[in-house]
Amino acid sequence: MRRAPPFILLLLIPVAVLAGLVWLDSAFGFAGRGRDYVIRLDLPPPAGEVGLPPIEGPLDPSRPLVVIDAGHGGFDPGAGSERVREKDVTLALARALRDRLIEGGGVRVALTRGDDKFLVLEERAGIARRLKADLFISIHADAAPTDEASGGTVYVLSERGSNQTAALLAEKENRANVINGVQLSRQSGDVSSILVDLAQRETLAQSEDFAALILREGRGEMRFRESAIQSAAFIVLKSADLPSVLFEAGYITNPEDATWLKSGEGRDAFSKSVAQAIRVYFARHQPG
Repeated sequence: MRRAPPFILLLLIPVAVLAGLVWLDSAFGFAGRGRDYVIRLDLPPPAGEVGLPPIEGPLDPSRPLVVIDAGHGGFDPGAGSERVREKDVTLALARALRDRLIEGGGVRVALTRGDDKFLVLEERAGIARRLKADLFISIHADAAPTDEASGGTVYVLSERGSNQTAALLAEKENRANVINGVQLSRQSGDVSSILVDLAQRETLAQSEDFAALILREGRGEMRFRESAIQSAAFIVLKSADLPSVLFEAGYITNPEDATWLKSGEGRDAFSKSVAQAIRVYFARHQPG
């Protein structure tokens, strides 16, 4: 009987050892006791738009729709600390405003987020546009290097911000095919830009009217740092045909403001004032 050549034995020995380790691991779990070899992660869909939230309130689709955006969320806590986080404050204020509007009837309401989740800025106004909202309000709480700053501030999109984004908005609206009922895809690039500019001007005027109503209805109910409407190029306000306002309800870095924002009294005053502003706005600007 011939003996196997030495080099074959050298090859068979590590194979036999590996096979033995595999058998031991499968039989007794020695090599991986207490450990998982596969880590499973739940990943978001590879593409597509964020899901739309439910619309609450009257079932009549002809009733005006306001979309309320609670700023920040998820892994983005916003300003503040573990004790008072902006994402928690804004969500509580958004829910309070929703409940107040539903209780009063006549207005449909949707929240961009109803829980602690993250949304990119473009998704927030995008949700409102996909829902064909008539009004959009984004709620935030400001922060400052010191605790001296206090009070709320109401913002609309600045003219500078509008001018800088006019061309991009025209291109975007061309892809969407329609703005204010006009088929942009049938128009030249120059005409599209003019239509977007006109839409922005009308939208800005309506946004300013809503912002002024918040200041008016909040007088005596809330403290305002600025008594006039402010403007800035916030991304969430850059919708060409959706009246939009960003409301910094107070300074979370100010102890008195932070306490008020977290309190039931603060939520009640906020929701009462802003809900009344919304109702007056819709009385002036009937949708459709």
